Amino acid sequence: MDANALGQFIPLILIFAIMYLLLIRPQQKKMKEHQKMVSALRRGDQVVTQGGMIGKVVKVRENNEVEVEIAEGVKVRVVQSTISQVLSKTEPAADA
Repeated sequence: MDANALGQFIPLILIFAIMYLLLIRPQQKKMKEHQKMVSALRRGDQVVTQGGMIGKVVKVRENNEVEVEIAEGVKVRVVQSTISQVLSKTEPAADA
């Protein structure tokens, strides 16, 4: 009877393994890449927010905020995690 009980659990174990490989693992990888992108933000980067606004990073603030200029003289504060894409990166300043 123990072999029969084990045989009933094998399909459940296989389903969980397939779900992990197809759903959970890629989502975790995507989340890590997004966190890496957000942590590398710096002044001058052109970004797209999740709301669809395109702007240039003016200032990276503390407590996970970024100040983005969306038009000349119009600056908004957004939470770093709401940056969905970096369109262009600025080159790091050369040491003087």
